[in-house]
This record gives sequence, C-alpha cells and structure tokens, in this order.
Amino acid sequence: MPRAVRFTRFGGPEVLQVVDVPRPEPAEGQLLVQVVVASLNPAEVGIREGLYAKIWPADFPMGQGHDFSGVVAALGPGVTGFEVGDPVIGFAPRAAMADFTVIDSAGTAKIPPGLDFASAATIPASGATGWAGVAAVDPGEGETVFVSSASGGSGVFTAQLARLRGARVIGGASPGNAQHLEALGVDPVTYGPGLSTRLREMAPGGIDAVVDTFGGGYVDLAIELGVAPARINTIADYAAVQRHGVQSQGNGDAMAPEIWEALQDLVVKGQLVVPIEAEYPLEDVRRAYVDVATRHGFGKRVIRLRPDPH
Repeated sequence: MPRAVRFTRFGGPEVLQVVDVPRPEPAEGQLLVQVVVASLNPAEVGIREGLYAKIWPADFPMGQGHDFSGVVAALGPGVTGFEVGDPVIGFAPRAAMADFTVIDSAGTAKIPPGLDFASAATIPASGATGWAGVAAVDPGEGETVFVSSASGGSGVFTAQLARLRGARVIGGASPGNAQHLEALGVDPVTYGPGLSTRLREMAPGGIDAVVDTFGGGYVDLAIELGVAPARINTIADYAAVQRHGVQSQGNGDAMAPEIWEALQDLVVKGQLVVPIEAEYPLEDVRRAYVDVATRHGFGKRVIRLRPDPH
C-alpha cells in the first residue's frame, strides 16, 4: 500500500509515523501525483507542534509537508493540459510527504527539461517565498539589501533573486557558510552580537531594504538602521509587522504556477542555484525534522521517496 506521514496529536518529532494509506483518487479538476521528492520547511515544525492550530485547526490524523515534485499518475475528470507521466511540482498543504497526493491541476506547474526533482520540489514554498519577499521590497540596480539567514532555505533564494535585480546583497550567516554565500555573489556578515556595527561598516552609505527570513529582532534592527518600513519584509516576525507597519509577503503571495515556472527557468539557465543540504528517505522523517529545526546548514533539506524518473 502507499505510504504517508501522519500524526495524531501535536508534539515533537516522535509523533510522526509512516503508515500505509489507501491510494487517493483525483476529483474533478485534480491530478493524482506520485511524489518523488517532498521539501522540508521550518514552518512545518510549528504546524506539528500546534503553534498554528488557530490557523489550521487540528483534523487528526494530519499529514506533513507542503511542496513537492512528482509525476502525474492519473487525471481527474475535466483535466486538460496534463498527461499521465508529466513531471510536475505543486503545493499540497500537509499532504506532500506521501507516495501519492492529489492537487488541483490549476495549481500545478510542469518541470522543464534539465531540472532535477530535488531542486524542483523546493520552488513552490522556499522559491516562492524568496520571490515574494524581493518583490515586496523592490530592490533596484546599485541598492544594498540585507537578507537575514541568507544561507537558509528561503534566504538563499531571496539573496540570489535580489542580486538578479542588480542589488548588492549582504547576507547574514554563520562563519561556516560564508564561503557558500560568497560563491553566489553575496557578501556574508556574521549574525549575532555586534551585527548592527558590522552592517554599518559594510554599508557606510546605508542599507536600502531588508528581507527577514528568520525573525528574532531583525525588523527592529532594520528600523534602527533607518530602513523605511515599506522596504522591510518579514516572514517570521508578525509582532514587528504590527509595531512598525512593515510588509509580510510570503509564499502565499507568489502561489502561482507562472511564478514557479519563472523560478524553474532561472535554475535551468544557471542564474539561480538550489543548494540541497541533505536528502532523507521517508522512514527518516523524524530525523529530518530534527535537523530542520536546528536552522543550520546551507540551503534545503528534502525527503526523497523514489529516484528521479528517467
């Protein structure tokens, strides 16, 4: 029988189980997709722990994972534009970590030739988050942008997309990830005490925009540095959004197949790099989320359910 990740109560990674489930059937306008790779995102830890229960009330048993890549296994009634065997990406809330998932065909994009399934799986969440954050602060040629946690899954997209607009990008990271960022054309700065001073030294002319992908005071720091609230975006510090009136554009604001296709095209052309920190088999989903929760590493972690089709 097909496998899927399920949990029946909120809690730590120990609540996650890999169980046998019936193969789902696509309804009107839906695709049944055999998942190849499911992406891991820090926000999914909070979902499992119940931190977002008011937004997504418990409906146990619940699944885990959102964005994925896979191959169309069946078409629901009324579907056009897709065929069985098409490689696709999509966003299936709390249903991506499974051998099969269903998704509306209108919210699905095909994977172009030349793109591997692991990289493709990261596009609908982290890639879209980076796209939305950069669009929100709208950096221009020659401007300076600071990206917090620039070595993280969303941050590494954000930093590169800001550079593609012609901006100089300063990326917050640990010393161990500095060389990785430099290889992408991003100027690394070590996070932690003294960051404000280091940023002032690196950008004596000021910082034009800030994209916060981590939370923990970066919006307050941006305000302290004199960045206009309209040019600050956070996906993590919602209290600061209320305090300062900054923006909070995330992947939901770039939840469009045409944006995913544009991002995939940049990867295929070599203009956008998707670093994969680690791949885990589905049976190691608990360990995978323990590692994701550390917020360390460079780029994305993913669950691989099967080899890339040839």
